[in-house]
Amino acid sequence: MKVTVFVSPKATVLDPQGAAVEQAMKSLGHQDFAGVRVGKTVTFEVTGEDTPELREKLDQLCDGLLSNPVIEDYRFEIEPG
Repeated sequence: MKVTVFVSPKATVLDPQGAAVEQAMKSLGHQDFAGVRVGKTVTFEVTGEDTPELREKLDQLCDGLLSNPVIEDYRFEIEPG
């Protein structure tokens, strides 16, 4: 199965990279865009079935390694494969 993890800054955390991208967009004439947030995506393959136990392991992996739970939120998607 393919797992995609999306990590982004918490809504309450300043995102200077997102602010810089938003400013660049506006300077290029894209005035209609706002609230830009920049995060990261991690993809990997995992063997086995989509079970509650697998989802618990993914939560532990995301919370302990792939994100900083103090300043980042995460979500993951599992695609059968």
